[in-house]
Amino acid sequence: MRRPSLTTLRAAGALSATLALALTATACGSTDDSASGGELSGTTVTVAGVWTGSEQKNFKKVLDAFGAKTGAKTVFVPSGDNVSTFVGSKIEGGNAPDVVLVPQVGVLQQFAEAGWLKPLSEKAASTAAGNLAPVWKNYGTVDGTFYGLYFKAAHKSTVWYAPDALEQAGVTEPKSWEELLAAGRTLADSGRPAFAVAGEDGWTLTDWFENVYLSQAGPEKYDRLARHELKWTDPSVVTALTTLAEVFKDERLVAGGAAEALRTDFPGSVEKVFGPEPKAALVYEGDFVGGVAKDEFGRKPGEDAKFFPFPPVGSGKAPVVSGGDAAVVLKDAKNADAGMRFLEYLATPEAAAVWAGAGGFLSPNKDVKPEAYADDTARATAASLVAAGDDVRFDMSDQAPAAFGGTKGAGEWKLLQDFLRDPSDPARTAAALEAAAAKAYGN
Repeated sequence: MRRPSLTTLRAAGALSATLALALTATACGSTDDSASGGELSGTTVTVAGVWTGSEQKNFKKVLDAFGAKTGAKTVFVPSGDNVSTFVGSKIEGGNAPDVVLVPQVGVLQQFAEAGWLKPLSEKAASTAAGNLAPVWKNYGTVDGTFYGLYFKAAHKSTVWYAPDALEQAGVTEPKSWEELLAAGRTLADSGRPAFAVAGEDGWTLTDWFENVYLSQAGPEKYDRLARHELKWTDPSVVTALTTLAEVFKDERLVAGGAAEALRTDFPGSVEKVFGPEPKAALVYEGDFVGGVAKDEFGRKPGEDAKFFPFPPVGSGKAPVVSGGDAAVVLKDAKNADAGMRFLEYLATPEAAAVWAGAGGFLSPNKDVKPEAYADDTARATAASLVAAGDDVRFDMSDQAPAAFGGTKGAGEWKLLQDFLRDPSDPARTAAALEAAAAKAYGN
């Protein structure tokens, strides 16, 4: 969901001292006297990932559980959005983390092609094969080798809302795109703008586009565009951008208009809906919105933080877009073997249940019991994701080369931010997207 760039690996040398300090500053010890005799006693496993705030806090509970089980000490290091920059600098400095949580298929592929990754152990691979739909194994496999274990998934076709705002405006959950726009304008007329848009984080804008495109253009064109077998200048792309502009150009639908949206990051967008001073009624993003609303603002998913499915556009079907974070082991890491032991743990429903109980988490693991989830909303969303099986369409920008789909201030992120700022010419934006994609894909 937050997508890094491989193109700036060499630029990160100056960060090495800061990152080294972060190893100590964010250390998460997970051992106690009862675990001191465990199989990994005396070993430290360093895990890097993009998670911040409540996501980081809840993942540390998983690290703690692993430590209690094995005797290992664990350290979580925030990588920032540019996972590839972080990893490249650490490898070059001879201080690679043992495990990295990679949020982009394209980056995982590039890591594998660079020779940085250790294949999953037989135990991790066989456990995953038994409890994940084949599509998840496919996303973690490069040239026939299984490297990436998908631990956390996201259902990225959910629109979250404050029930009191809809009730006050007399609005019900919309069932179509046109109903969504009409509901948004009614909400604005009642005193609260519709959407808090996290335009500062370009990845959220790619998610907006992908849901519209999948519903409007259909799964076949979605897959072709994801592989760049279809050009971004295709009429289907222009049509989707034109549809998306219906939201972006309307200040009743975007809280504060484009200028404020471009200053709002993802946590800020959730705060605008569920925080102490609400400024919007709706926030589109994945199921993880519920976890932030719960942990940061005391909301209870299913009661004062609800969602409805992203509605179908035109004659299309309701989209189901997913994302996910894959755990990989860096083969040059100091404790790569212990890191692989951690992945073997992550492959189990036991590990997933730790975060599921804390909230803000979905597992693609079909063996995680429904009662492991903290609330009925999470149970229903998780069941929907697992039931989708191989029909899940993975986040398109996460499948792209990082230079196009995962670079802050460049590529698709930047061009869709420009489009949010001025959505008046969808064809021009499509042409710019095609130029950037052709360069990144090399075709």
